[in-house]
Amino acid sequence: MNKMWAGRTAGALDKTADDFNSSIAVDKRMYRQDIEGSMAHAAMLGAKGIISSADSSLIIDTLGAILDDIESGKLSIAADAEDIHMFVEAELTSRIGDVGRRLHTARSRNDQVALDLRLYLRDECEEIVARICKLIAAVFKVAEANKTTIMPGYTHLQRAQPITFGHHLLAYAMMLIRDAGRIGDAKRRMNVSPLGCCALAGTTYPIDRAMTAASLGFGAVALNSLDGVSDRDFCVELESALAILMMHLSRFSEEIILWSSFEFGFVTLSDAYTTGSSIMPQKKNSDMAELVRGKSGRVYGNLFATLTMLKGLPLAYNKDMQEDKEAVFDSVDTVKACLEVFAPMVETMEVHADAMYKAAQGGFINATDLADYLVKKGEPFRSAYKTVGQIVAYAVREKTVLDDIPLEIYKGFDANFDADLYEAIKLETCVKKRVSAGGTSEASFAAERDFVAAFLEKNEVK
Repeated sequence: MNKMWAGRTAGALDKTADDFNSSIAVDKRMYRQDIEGSMAHAAMLGAKGIISSADSSLIIDTLGAILDDIESGKLSIAADAEDIHMFVEAELTSRIGDVGRRLHTARSRNDQVALDLRLYLRDECEEIVARICKLIAAVFKVAEANKTTIMPGYTHLQRAQPITFGHHLLAYAMMLIRDAGRIGDAKRRMNVSPLGCCALAGTTYPIDRAMTAASLGFGAVALNSLDGVSDRDFCVELESALAILMMHLSRFSEEIILWSSFEFGFVTLSDAYTTGSSIMPQKKNSDMAELVRGKSGRVYGNLFATLTMLKGLPLAYNKDMQEDKEAVFDSVDTVKACLEVFAPMVETMEVHADAMYKAAQGGFINATDLADYLVKKGEPFRSAYKTVGQIVAYAVREKTVLDDIPLEIYKGFDANFDADLYEAIKLETCVKKRVSAGGTSEASFAAERDFVAAFLEKNEVK
């Protein structure tokens, strides 16, 4: 295929070098954005008299026909094209001849690719946020159904204090809401048009950058032409936000894997989101959760790949930057796939409230409440802490639990203990009396539930 840039060189690359140089396999997914950007550019060229109105209209109409043909399958994107930009321009020129060659006036592939990538990722940000919202809705549904389901809360993976399963799940809803916000922030900052920056220095033609920016839905234009073509902050920022999202999904996955094990037995995953063993017939493996946990690594890697690619580049555009798309596209695809499977996996899991409650009865997780009981009797917390530590040591030796220790034994440790201590250290009491904002009480849960519900309503998630 003849190269559009032939002139200074013959444009005849060695076959291996040509394949190495080509990016069509990666950037062909941006065909719609490339065509829409070209249509906006042609409209501006015609409006400013840089090309004739007739040529502008013909270019726009033909680009529209090319788009329709690609989407209908009538036109296949050539695998031997150098990139999507050259493919579209070559197809346009083959259809309308010299008029098609006028399209690239006052434009470079440098600002063109930056434009296409911003447009593409802007659309993907919206899709990812929509999928995050679906997951939040699934988490919200299960949390609401388990707002009084008592389970042990953990620190250091040791039983710590009683909480509810609903409260635990809404912690992930809060993380996911922040993830949606970070991606929204990245989208706002990427919504700046580089079109018109050309190769690096702008153009001598009297173009109207604000016109093309407005027609493509951008909020502003890049104010520095060098920055406009060489900036890939928006890729790094999005990849960073996606890496944080994957970290949250990985932590959630790890807990689901633990909860669904025989050792915990807190939940059972639907058969639709588990697999079996080729040799052990009893196995039911949480493979979807494990894959999400594993795929977090590739999204982290894509972030570091982009940062490393950019770190030594002088201004403005360098061919190294062709490597930006493969990394960010992979992160986008990976995150979308993980979110797509995660929401129904959460929504369909069976919760075993009895197993959670039984686990909460062990491990002395009401010990803090026993110490607080003494504090309310007037003792300093540190003194109460030491006394309760001694009582726990006694319970361990006697193989009993705090709820079953006789009152006379308690009084032997501290005369302030009375019969009302048993009500104070009931698991239900421990949960209900944590009335501080963000705690486990009914009122606190209602506040966080309302916050999540308002977010879902704002994002029109049913």
